[in-house]
Amino acid sequence: MSGKPVIVACIPAFREEDTIAKVVIQTLKYVDKVIVCDDGSDDMTADIAEKVGAFVIRNEHKGKGYALTTALRYAGKFNPEIVVTLDSDGQHDPSDIQRLIQPIIEDKADMVVGSRYVDGSKWDPPLYRRFGLWLINKFSRKSCKDMVKDTQCGFRAYSAKALEIIQQCEAKGYSIELEQLALAAKNGLRIVEVPVIVRYKELRRTSKQNPLRHGSELIGAALRLIVEERPLLLLGVPGALLTILGILGAIYLLWYFNLTRYFSIPIALITLGSLFIGIMLFVASILLYAMNKVKSQNKIR
Repeated sequence: MSGKPVIVACIPAFREEDTIAKVVIQTLKYVDKVIVCDDGSDDMTADIAEKVGAFVIRNEHKGKGYALTTALRYAGKFNPEIVVTLDSDGQHDPSDIQRLIQPIIEDKADMVVGSRYVDGSKWDPPLYRRFGLWLINKFSRKSCKDMVKDTQCGFRAYSAKALEIIQQCEAKGYSIELEQLALAAKNGLRIVEVPVIVRYKELRRTSKQNPLRHGSELIGAALRLIVEERPLLLLGVPGALLTILGILGAIYLLWYFNLTRYFSIPIALITLGSLFIGIMLFVASILLYAMNKVKSQNKIR
């Protein structure tokens, strides 16, 4: 990459009037333009961001993922060579932007993830959050082929090629970062992690959502992405096995009834349950497989 690249920062924001000004001002030191997508805040977040130099998009409240993808799509209008994303609550240090964009400038990566789990990183989360992140990462890493250690950090940098791909994300909530990684891995993008500073102790709140609800959303999204990637293996095979088990159960039930004239209700229930669940899983696997094929063909066109 020759010369100074055009860099745009995208910041999703929801009720961050206390921190948004500082985040925008600090970020503008390292990028050419800051886009703030306000996710339906009922405070002064959008007005403050606009006054300190950000371009502001005002959305209805639909979730972080929707706000982030909206900002990323708008960023494409400026033809940036690099796009950076960070949170609006002050937990990310904008001075780390230089470290994030370097692998892209050197053509060593298409997507760079700020990581809390590589040497040189600094973070100070409460114990419950550290455990929660560890658990979520365990579930989530399979969906992105174990290419990164930190699947949840929203402090990232993208090349123009990566930007085009991640705009296809459909997640509206906090699973947006995970879906981005899954799409990047699926499309063969080069993903690199760099250490960053993430602050928690200075924040008014470490999360806007109930931790259990947040965690269940992310784990559910990870499982969905894994299943969608290999539906025939993860749904079709168990579905076929359960269907076969149900058929064998039905044969045994009829044979036993013909032999003893005793109709076993427990065996009948197990047989019906196996058949129902098996057929449902098998049909779901076929539908998901077909949908993936259609999506792939549409992308080629």
